[in-house]
Amino acid sequence: MSNFTFTETELKGLYLIDVKVFGDNRGYFVETYKQAVFAEAGLNVAFVQDNQSGSSRNVLRGLHFQRQFPQAKLVRVIHGTVYDVAVDIRPGSPTFGKWVATILSEENRRQMFIPRGFAHGFLVLSDFAEFAYKCDDVYHPGDEGGIIWNDPSLNIPWPLEGQSPVLSEKDKVHPTMDQF
Repeated sequence: MSNFTFTETELKGLYLIDVKVFGDNRGYFVETYKQAVFAEAGLNVAFVQDNQSGSSRNVLRGLHFQRQFPQAKLVRVIHGTVYDVAVDIRPGSPTFGKWVATILSEENRRQMFIPRGFAHGFLVLSDFAEFAYKCDDVYHPGDEGGIIWNDPSLNIPWPLEGQSPVLSEKDKVHPTMDQF
């Protein structure tokens, strides 16, 4: 019996992954990745880099991608809660421009597997969140791309509750999907 439940979304190759948590009076234990189990589920990816970020409430990071060196990612939250979004930007894909969003949190321990060819972003919903992800290629700084977070054609319902997002300078000026 696997400690993982893989649910493919309506966007081919994009999976939500729920994990089994083992807990007792000492705390908990959870497997977050097991190469053989992921390969058996069709996610045969060789991860080469792990990243982690910490962000405050209403920080919105994204929507980011790599142009010439796309990365598949396995994303999760270690502490806090985020609204996580992946947008299909694969040329010729029948779901090009479609997106999937989910809540990732330390409580639900859900992960999202994002294949190559997707833009990704998240909004921090808790006071603070630690976000961790595995990538199947290293980061190439000169290869960054992005789509503006509030693109009208995507119409992503970011749960900002009347607040403005906290954005980096580069995230404020990304092009729209039409410009992309």
